[in-house]
Amino acid sequence: MLGTKYGVPYYFLLPMQDIIGDVHGHATQLKALLDKLGYERKNGAYRHPERTVLFLGDYIDRGPDNPETLRIVREMVDAGTAIALMGNHEYNALAFNTLREDGKGYLRPHLIKNFKQHGETLLQFQNRQAEYDEYVAWFKTLPLFYENEHFRAVHASWHQPSIEHLQDVLTDDTTLSDAALQASAVPDSYTMDAVEKVLKGVELPLPAGRSFLDKDKNERYHIRYKWWENPVGASYEQLSVLPGLDLSGFTYVDESGHYYDENQKPVFFGHYWLRGEPNLYRGNVCCLDYSVAKGGVLVAYRYGGERALSPSQLVWV
Repeated sequence: MLGTKYGVPYYFLLPMQDIIGDVHGHATQLKALLDKLGYERKNGAYRHPERTVLFLGDYIDRGPDNPETLRIVREMVDAGTAIALMGNHEYNALAFNTLREDGKGYLRPHLIKNFKQHGETLLQFQNRQAEYDEYVAWFKTLPLFYENEHFRAVHASWHQPSIEHLQDVLTDDTTLSDAALQASAVPDSYTMDAVEKVLKGVELPLPAGRSFLDKDKNERYHIRYKWWENPVGASYEQLSVLPGLDLSGFTYVDESGHYYDENQKPVFFGHYWLRGEPNLYRGNVCCLDYSVAKGGVLVAYRYGGERALSPSQLVWV
């Protein structure tokens, strides 16, 4: 036994980790990717003789086998061969099942669009209520972000002011307490804003009168933007993660100029539904969500301690 530091086994402080993006219930692809990375299922979990996995969240919803995906991820976490971060879909499921302290409904309202997003998972756990409830309780134990001396990882955005706030209010600096979970659903609270930024991304309001339909046909008045790019003087089209919104004529000025610059340690994240052949945004910026739930691929980065990331370390199925 190597012991722990800050509740994390020492071997997770070593650089030999495989970082895996959003799975969304695609257990077949997850098993194929683990096989390709050299993991074998032994003694009740996938294992590698030299490496461990860091999952970036969003294990559920959309895909054909949410229960099997959760089983694989949780077995690895319990066996000490993986860390699983919280994604916005795990957070949404937790809030969907948690009553407000004032008794006025749930933290995530039971609206039609929220049932639709979580619907595949609910249907696949039909007649398995106790198992579903156990996984929802497990979601609350998942850290919202991860950092060691080599790299950082988060589901949607490494927004330093939000990370610092959450370190003050979360259990063991990284997991949601009951109080923090309640606070995260209070409109206009700093905790809600911080959780939104970390798990759902930093957003910019669109110019007055502009909107677009997202992949689920919901009308949106904000865009998810590239939080690793300097926003000062850039156009909305340059900053938008989504291409093709025809926003080149609109310039956004962020007075703070906050962004994740080239001198910071590598950061890994998912969430953004990228398409095409996996690649890096920059030598220290790697998104690993390539839309497996929309006909894309499931992607991992084989990290070995390098300061400058390399596209050659990307693996996908």
